[in-house]
Amino acid sequence: MTFRAWPRSIRAQLLFGLLLLEMISLLLFGAILIRQTSKETRQRAQQRLEHQAASLATQSQEALESGRPETINLSVQMMAKGPTVKTSTVTDPFGRVLAFSPGNVAERIMQPGEISQIPQLADGQPRFFALNSDDLNAVAPIRFEGKLYGYAWVRTDTDWDHEQLFSLLRLTGIFGMIWIVASVVLAWGLARSITGPLAVLHRGTRALMQSPENHANFPLPVAVHNEIGDLIEAFNRMVASIEEQRSGLSDTLSLLDSMLANAPIGLAFFDHRCRFVRVNRIFADITGIQLSRHLGRTLPEVLPAPTAQQLEKTILSVFELDEPVRDQEVTGTSEASLRPWTWITSAYPIHTTPHKVRWVGVIILDASDRKRSEEALRKTEKLAATGRLAASIAHEINNPLEAITNLLYLLSNHSELTEPARSYVEMAEHELRRISEITQQTLRFYRQSTLPARENLSELLDSVLSLHHGRLRNLGITVERKYDSKTDLYCFAGELRQVFANLVGNAIDAMPAGGRLLVRARRSHDWSNPNQRGVRFQVADSGSGMLPSVAEHIFEPFFTTKEVTGTGLGLWVSSEIVAKHHGTIRVRSRSESLGANSGTVFMLFFPDAEELIVPSDTVTSVDTVKSPAMA
Repeated sequence: MTFRAWPRSIRAQLLFGLLLLEMISLLLFGAILIRQTSKETRQRAQQRLEHQAASLATQSQEALESGRPETINLSVQMMAKGPTVKTSTVTDPFGRVLAFSPGNVAERIMQPGEISQIPQLADGQPRFFALNSDDLNAVAPIRFEGKLYGYAWVRTDTDWDHEQLFSLLRLTGIFGMIWIVASVVLAWGLARSITGPLAVLHRGTRALMQSPENHANFPLPVAVHNEIGDLIEAFNRMVASIEEQRSGLSDTLSLLDSMLANAPIGLAFFDHRCRFVRVNRIFADITGIQLSRHLGRTLPEVLPAPTAQQLEKTILSVFELDEPVRDQEVTGTSEASLRPWTWITSAYPIHTTPHKVRWVGVIILDASDRKRSEEALRKTEKLAATGRLAASIAHEINNPLEAITNLLYLLSNHSELTEPARSYVEMAEHELRRISEITQQTLRFYRQSTLPARENLSELLDSVLSLHHGRLRNLGITVERKYDSKTDLYCFAGELRQVFANLVGNAIDAMPAGGRLLVRARRSHDWSNPNQRGVRFQVADSGSGMLPSVAEHIFEPFFTTKEVTGTGLGLWVSSEIVAKHHGTIRVRSRSESLGANSGTVFMLFFPDAEELIVPSDTVTSVDTVKSPAMA
């Protein structure tokens, strides 16, 4: 009896392979997590210790300056009560202990490794040092009246950091086990859905082999509607075709003609001169030319010259070498929609005699949507990752911003500051508030609300323009804001930010040499329904504008004129959001190629009614006109 390391059945292979892959991934992730978290924990401990030592030194200095040196011991006791502090000590310049917590001064004996740090504090800055992997310390000098009074020592409690690491690992392990169990259950269900229909197909094949004349068990039942179901249906058609072949050649030819006409891929057949012998309906739909116009014509008469030359080369190669050519990619651009397309073509020889190729068949699969989807997905993933990174950075910036704010407040109230120094502190506080506002706006974009609410439109529009402030200033674009600070709207604020961010970003892209950007909002009513009150928005630019042939496609998914920098999803997503709010969106544009006064105007209307904020089938209208875009 031989032992098989790898299971034989598809179900067992899928489960075993998935389980093995997830176990290896979980172990690798755990190892990387431990290493990275340990490194970050040590860095945070160093920063925390240096800050605590500096804080203790500052408190001691303030106690000396206020003439109350006895409060130094109180500061030492309070520092030691922190959850991350093990001990805190104050010594004189020679290392003799003056205050210590927890415990009394006599219990604290300075170690040689600590004493050796004193000569390295000449620069007056806090110093972090580790006596061993679990003994992390920081020391800061205490100065009074320009002289060295002593040193403030803080030792961290590494058990707290270790507990944080172990807690993270426990959560990771629990999540990994839940993920593995869920994946196994899902894989089991998927494997069962695959192996069940395959078993039906296997039994049908055995029955056909054992008794080709008996068709009592056919057609096989089709219980699934996927590729295996298609395979069973194809098998049933094959059995039916075999039966029909026995009844007559004409019926078989009729069946083949039907399959050719209704195949879900493009099919075409060519003779030695590369003339069309026959095509199916799908091929005619792909080329956009009537079925009857193909027969008897050559490739250059039907297809664009570059595409025709590439296909002719392939067909002639098959005739010459008598070998198929598979999965050849052919690209081009549609003159009607200006969209690039991609075909996956395969060519194969057709023999009427064993040593002569009579025709060449070409199979064409239109992979344009798949290519556009893949490219858009890659770009969207990059944008999503960038958004998550920006939100994470904005969140992390808030902690040091709070500390800097407090320090500036303390500095502004320092009695020894001169008037110029106070003005510098005020300038620093102003710039710090700007940074805080930017981080808050970034987090608003990332943490979008899941429920509609009444939002102030002035704050919403200002947050969008603030995020683009740098680009607007660098490009010399003048922004005109025409909206009331009290105007509000019941909506999904995060989604409306996304809409206006897309419109403002497109307007900026259309004005690389500067221009004028108008953002307007006012109370109005629906032009098609005067009883429906709401808010009308207008985003207008004096940029390059759009041709009518471009404007009529801008709300279609994956359509873009920005080549490598665009995904073609921004305006499509925006139109979906507008439809979700039962609103309307219109565009007027004039291209710079048509003369002066070029630009684009987007006009949006959102009804102000709480019961309307649900998905709807609102028709998005797109109007292109030849009048100037901006008054």
